[in-house]
Amino acid sequence: MPLDTTVQPSYPMPKATGCPFDPPPELRELRAAEPLSRVRLWDGSTPWLVTHFAHQRALLADDRVSADRNQHGFPILQPSIPRTGSSVGFISMDDPEHARLRRMVTAPFMIKRVRAMEPGVQQIVDDLIDAMLAGPRPADLMEAFALPVPSLAICQLLGVPYDDHEFFQVTSKALITIETPLDERMAARERLTAYLDDLVGRKTTEPGDDVLTELAARVTAGELTREQAAGIGVLLLVAGHETTANMIALGTLALLEHPDQLEALRNSDDPAVVNSAVEELLRFLTITHLGLTRVALEDIELAGQTIRAGDGIVFPNDIANRDPEVFPDPDRLDLRRDAKRHVGFGFGIHQCLGQPLARMELRVVYSTLYRRIPTLRRAAPLTEIPFKHDAIVYGVHALPVTW
Repeated sequence: MPLDTTVQPSYPMPKATGCPFDPPPELRELRAAEPLSRVRLWDGSTPWLVTHFAHQRALLADDRVSADRNQHGFPILQPSIPRTGSSVGFISMDDPEHARLRRMVTAPFMIKRVRAMEPGVQQIVDDLIDAMLAGPRPADLMEAFALPVPSLAICQLLGVPYDDHEFFQVTSKALITIETPLDERMAARERLTAYLDDLVGRKTTEPGDDVLTELAARVTAGELTREQAAGIGVLLLVAGHETTANMIALGTLALLEHPDQLEALRNSDDPAVVNSAVEELLRFLTITHLGLTRVALEDIELAGQTIRAGDGIVFPNDIANRDPEVFPDPDRLDLRRDAKRHVGFGFGIHQCLGQPLARMELRVVYSTLYRRIPTLRRAAPLTEIPFKHDAIVYGVHALPVTW
């Protein structure tokens, strides 16, 4: 019997015109109607959509829910995303292998080590602002500032030469762009994997104080294969600069559109206000706008429904971060809100490994940029800003600014 294509709405869903910071209106309607509903993906599959904050956290922490995309029924959101294989490293694995590999790279992202990096990141931010102020106006904040800040930081942490930044930024773009054909995506990943594999090999004879050197030592000790080490390197390199770069640019744009909030942040000397601003912007913007994907390994009863073993599950964390039961008046940007419970970094065992680094970089940027350039403003109408509706990580392709 053919499936009724009129029942389930298509997913992903488009944002409303003129509302670039908000979740799609259809997601709001689904959340208001049912806590769990079915949606239709490009391939005709109909996974469950989980829209409530509490239900997302419960399922993401449930060991009956798998991140392994090799599992039957795992939802693939775009045709350009590979259906099988470990192409995204340990983030697509379940415990115990997930935990084993993740532990190998946890130490560099511990809060103590990240704090030690903060003076260096502050210097990076100040130098880039100096260069931008000395350059032409208008400037593209994305190219001149937002992308170099996390790229320089993650290169130092990993031990990747920043001179190669154009190569890995262009290659990363192919990996996160939705419309990249599957064969081009796989070719880009192979190029980046070969690049990291070569670096891991060089670190065995030319060690440094960096993550790739630590991975190379584990390869030598037989704890990892070269392929696994290179794969971890790809994951950390791509995630380490793309996500934070988009948060810097999109967060700046959101603040420019909310001048009262920008003024409060710029004029405060309280570190707690900056910390609160970081969490609220992560909640309000939720740049992982396509959501998280999982599959049920066993039957799960939730909200009066039965998620069967083999059913795909989609978690649009942007709508969970606008749940009024958790965040009162959720569509208002309020930098003094206690937003630290947000699911912008995911939840459970797979929540973002690099969140301490991302938070530190955002804290330095948000406490420095608007004070150093107090007259910073858009140099183009909001309607002309190219938003990344075509990317896995939401943000802007460019942000023309002047001062």
